[in-house]
Amino acid sequence: MNYCESLQWYTQKYNSIVCMGLDPVIEDIPFFKDSIQKTIYTFYEDILNKCFASHIFPSCVKPNFAFYAQYGMEGILALIDIIKLFHTEGFPVILDVKRGDIGKTAQAYARESFEFFGADAVTLSPYLGYDSVEPFTKDYPDKGCYILVKTSNKSSAEIQDLPVNGEPLYVLVAKKILAWHSPGLGAVVGATFPKQLKDIINVFVQSGKDVPVLIPGMGAQGGDVDALLDIIKNSKHAYLYRINASSSINYAYKNTEYNNLQYAVAAVEALKKLNDTFGH
Repeated sequence: MNYCESLQWYTQKYNSIVCMGLDPVIEDIPFFKDSIQKTIYTFYEDILNKCFASHIFPSCVKPNFAFYAQYGMEGILALIDIIKLFHTEGFPVILDVKRGDIGKTAQAYARESFEFFGADAVTLSPYLGYDSVEPFTKDYPDKGCYILVKTSNKSSAEIQDLPVNGEPLYVLVAKKILAWHSPGLGAVVGATFPKQLKDIINVFVQSGKDVPVLIPGMGAQGGDVDALLDIIKNSKHAYLYRINASSSINYAYKNTEYNNLQYAVAAVEALKKLNDTFGH
């Protein structure tokens, strides 16, 4: 299967288009084991076990590289363990690394992401142009690559909304994805900007090409649920979309009636609510 085909397959398998972010913050994990590596691993293993016990699943997971690298080698080892754990249990992994560099360096980053870490997809910056993207798509044609188009952070407009030939830069980047098209090449577009999200998805749909879209910002960042629901319900390509939530699932115990010993129960309940909302 190419990447788009795998998205459809996992959507059907798990009846979900929700991507569960895996972003460890040691201070928010309500216990500590013998090491940072073991603490992170145990935390996500417990959540995964509760998913199986409850028969509630995400369609994929997305560890953010920085949340592991901040803890040095123990964090990197935990990332390796986490990817292996979720792969073994049948979940695709999007490695959120936001890489973007010149040709040979991009080749090295692609090898790191797909061969060393074993990710199924990565996030990439388009700022250096196509030769920073090509090593990911050409050398690994069955993998997924999500290009940053309109990110969920508040100040994204400072650059991404700048007018270029009469249209915002993010529209130009969306059109570049179509020009560079391959079966696994997609876009990152934040749920915090529903109008822009709708405009970008329309660009993709009107092209007639299958373009995966990773949609962060649905949880703690306050993405517009109703607007996103409207987009999903009116799209024939929703199986290509992945709605990501990280801290609102990982640390749901902090904002619910569950106590810190019920962190896994709270996380799976938060996942269920998202699945129910955006059920497929």
